[in-house]
Amino acid sequence: MLERIAETVDFIRQKIKDPPVIGIILGSGIGDLAAEIVPLAIIPYHTIPHFPVSTVKGHQGQLIFGLLNGVQVVAMQGRFHYYEGYNMQEVTFPVRVMHQLGIKYLFVSNASGGVNENFEVGDIMLITDHINLMPNPLIGANMEEFGPRFVDMSEAYDKQLLNIAKKNARHLGIHYKTGVYAGVSGPTYETPSEYKYIKILGADAVGMSTVPEVIVARHMRLPVFAVSVISDLGVEGKIIEISHQEVIEAVGRVTPKLIALIKSMVVEIASF
Repeated sequence: MLERIAETVDFIRQKIKDPPVIGIILGSGIGDLAAEIVPLAIIPYHTIPHFPVSTVKGHQGQLIFGLLNGVQVVAMQGRFHYYEGYNMQEVTFPVRVMHQLGIKYLFVSNASGGVNENFEVGDIMLITDHINLMPNPLIGANMEEFGPRFVDMSEAYDKQLLNIAKKNARHLGIHYKTGVYAGVSGPTYETPSEYKYIKILGADAVGMSTVPEVIVARHMRLPVFAVSVISDLGVEGKIIEISHQEVIEAVGRVTPKLIALIKSMVVEIASF
């Protein structure tokens, strides 16, 4: 694994001039943020050694290096999921690579199903914590070069970044919720009983990504900010049949607000 990561990093470094400060993982339907980045290099996944390839509709499958509000970033336009058949080391491989390229912060976004009865479709939820219902990506031999065998997760989502997000959202007039995200394997959407189970566990929303990437980021002590867009509801009396296209459309309606929030945050964080 270490050799593959090094080979990938060496390949990418030949394509870029300056190291990124912030890594951004763009989730389902949130890829429009890429249009706000002044591109300095765009690298399709299929050209990158050892990189997986996106198979999900709505995930472009490329790394975009460039300037977002004048800040050097790298954005993953398309992520990888356990349900695609990749193992957890492959799912989280890009996070390892971005860390080695020099990022100091990781931003993660996703679409999720709300199980909190106070949520509505289109709500923006700032993630405060998570519940992992997938295989842990750190199972197996530990890579001491990156982090310890046993990783502290008492602050999986950085409180300073969360407070910046709250402050900037208020300044921009963006209504937001906060909550706990449950990560499941997918690719099926949840049954009504599974929604109840997830709510009982203490989650406010559920999705099929994010948690493995965050665990690996914290293994490397990368501060993480993560946000969900509530694309459907798993609340009794509000559960309806949902398709992936409808998820993308629901997210698309609030994407401009999310883009404004992230753009405001990167400028402030880059000044630290």
